[in-house]
Amino acid sequence: MPTGSHWTANSSKIITWLLEQPGKEEKRKTMAKVNRARSTSPPDGGWGWMIVAGCFLVTICTRAVTRCISIFFVEFQTYFTQDYAQTAWIHSIVDCVTMLCAPLGSVVSNHLSCQVGIMLGGLLASTGLILSSFATSLKHLYLTLGVLTGLGFALCYSPAIAMVGKYFSRRKALAYGIAMSGSGIGTFILAPVVQLLIEQFSWRGALLILGGFVLNLCVCGALMRPITLKEDHTTPEQNHVCRTQKEDFKRVSPYSSLTKEWAQTCLCCCLQQEYSFLLMSDFAVLAISVLFMAYGCSPLFVYLVPYALSVGVSHQQAAFLMSILGVIDIIGNITFGWLTDRRCLKNYQYVCYLFAVGMDGLCYLCLPMLQSLPLLVPFSCTFGYFDGAYVTLIPVVTTEIVGTTSLSSALGVVYFLHAVPYLVSPPIAGWLVDTTGSYTAAFLLCGFSMIFSSVLLGFGRLVKRMRKTQLQFIAKESDRKLQLWTNGSVAYSVERELDQKHAEPVAAAVPGYSLT
Repeated sequence: MPTGSHWTANSSKIITWLLEQPGKEEKRKTMAKVNRARSTSPPDGGWGWMIVAGCFLVTICTRAVTRCISIFFVEFQTYFTQDYAQTAWIHSIVDCVTMLCAPLGSVVSNHLSCQVGIMLGGLLASTGLILSSFATSLKHLYLTLGVLTGLGFALCYSPAIAMVGKYFSRRKALAYGIAMSGSGIGTFILAPVVQLLIEQFSWRGALLILGGFVLNLCVCGALMRPITLKEDHTTPEQNHVCRTQKEDFKRVSPYSSLTKEWAQTCLCCCLQQEYSFLLMSDFAVLAISVLFMAYGCSPLFVYLVPYALSVGVSHQQAAFLMSILGVIDIIGNITFGWLTDRRCLKNYQYVCYLFAVGMDGLCYLCLPMLQSLPLLVPFSCTFGYFDGAYVTLIPVVTTEIVGTTSLSSALGVVYFLHAVPYLVSPPIAGWLVDTTGSYTAAFLLCGFSMIFSSVLLGFGRLVKRMRKTQLQFIAKESDRKLQLWTNGSVAYSVERELDQKHAEPVAAAVPGYSLT
């Protein structure tokens, strides 16, 4: 009896031989049906929990480390003697490149594998942090800590998040809540640890140690076992055409004049299949809303520590505020994910996302009035909770709009849209602080931006529901009118048909009798 490995090898050889025989088009269709039969639904457990654990570690090594860069803010500003705006570009470039290159991470994940993408990203991010420890200027940090580390994070972040969506359906929000809580747990643990490392080994030693820590992304990548799901938004014919074109392109000689044409055709087919959601009106509204939300959420993680220091809070207490923000962020991730998976809120996850974004905007508006540690602690708790809440629901809301099959590509685009706001919002906030001499204008602008994001998305959903109700009403009216209009003709045709059936025996029995 052949073993499983021998059977797999022999079966693959048989399949390859069959495809090369005459009638290969019909055989390809048969194999496409077999592949679709082998595809599975999201298991909602099993190895999926290992995927959640891997994504949890990825968010620690990417988003938590990015947030902790703000702890280096005062050190960089003092060492390089630069103003707020110039120093803020470091954090901005990291966030911008991470989100700007998110589609690149999706492409690598879709066409190579999620494992390769995350491992490669871990190596790049670690290299960037290690090289940053030898920086001699802010421009050096822009390139190493900003561009190189951000590119590494981009290859890891969106593919890891998309993998969770492929393994979970019923408990998707809870799985995302646990996975995304790595950002809060990482911030809670790393914020005081990074501050201690700076005090013991200076900022250069702290960056060097963080570079070694980020290498754990390679371990996370090894956990990302691929899974094939049933197609839900793409037709089998589209997948078969794209797959057939890829196979035929491999057989075309590189010296053939048709090579370029085949390449363009196959590329267009694949891109049309992967990014067809860009033409959806719901996704367009989500994209515009994300731009305003991303502008508002980024500056706090850069300026919370400097703002706390400016109102008389000590360095350790300011770092403690970041830790509180991280802990409550965890609670928001898990509890909000669990709550929105309940039957009573399952259909209102979209509304819960809007509410969380709007509450963070209101917290921003209150921040300039908080001038002491006892007042800043409740702010950190409230902002951290709702920040964790809406971060958890971003993939859920995206899945609701585009489906599971396009989730990786759609998340790449959504995180890509974070890039420009992440790039410009901290320097703009720093410019406002340098110009006005206070943080009030910067925080108010961020707050109104997040509130507008929530209102815009809610207005878009309201318009869609009104249009859907109107179309249903028009359809019912047209059906009623059509029924009234056709009643007489239908009755007449039925009566005529019955008369003809009764007349057929008479015509057969009586010569010369005609039915007409």
